[in-house]
Amino acid sequence: MRKVIGGGAEAIIYYDGNVIKDRVKKGYRIEQIDARLRRFRTRREAKVIEKLQKIGFPSPRLISNDDKQTVVMEYIDGQKLRDVLESLDYERICGEVGRKIAMMHNHNIIHGDLTTSNMILKHGQLYFIDFGLSFFSAKAEDKAVDLHLLRQALESKHHTIWQRCFESAIASYKKESSDDVIKRLVQVERRGRYKGKA
Repeated sequence: MRKVIGGGAEAIIYYDGNVIKDRVKKGYRIEQIDARLRRFRTRREAKVIEKLQKIGFPSPRLISNDDKQTVVMEYIDGQKLRDVLESLDYERICGEVGRKIAMMHNHNIIHGDLTTSNMILKHGQLYFIDFGLSFFSAKAEDKAVDLHLLRQALESKHHTIWQRCFESAIASYKKESSDDVIKRLVQVERRGRYKGKA
């Protein structure tokens, strides 16, 4: 039996043993543009998941994709990192988060929504989920923005420990990835602070 387990502005998420992501029609968009956008985003998400499988990255396995609006993926049955991070060895786990992000970025995959709600712990393994906003890019700017979004998410959801968490993630990321991204991250964060004062 299929049941709704989540959703947002873009899609409804169902569970029937697997995860079914259905990108819903938007009545306010011109029909042809809406169909084209849903098709593009559905295909892109499927391609990202396929690439992650090829590189052995811990994420849901792609089961099927209709090339229009629906992606079916493996269900990862574990605990959302959001709910358990503060009760665990969070510096060690965030070091692992940094390593995993570096692995994605080294293959030019940008997640686009790096929050602890999109990370799952299962039997000690850390999985990343929800690649609906993901895309391919080799640009240091895009990778730095991805890291900046992680910082914002940690600060918002885990405000008592976010600094140590982010420092651990960045320290691990640095060991695995390009200095260019870290240099760009400093610029991105500076821009963010400037906007906040404007």
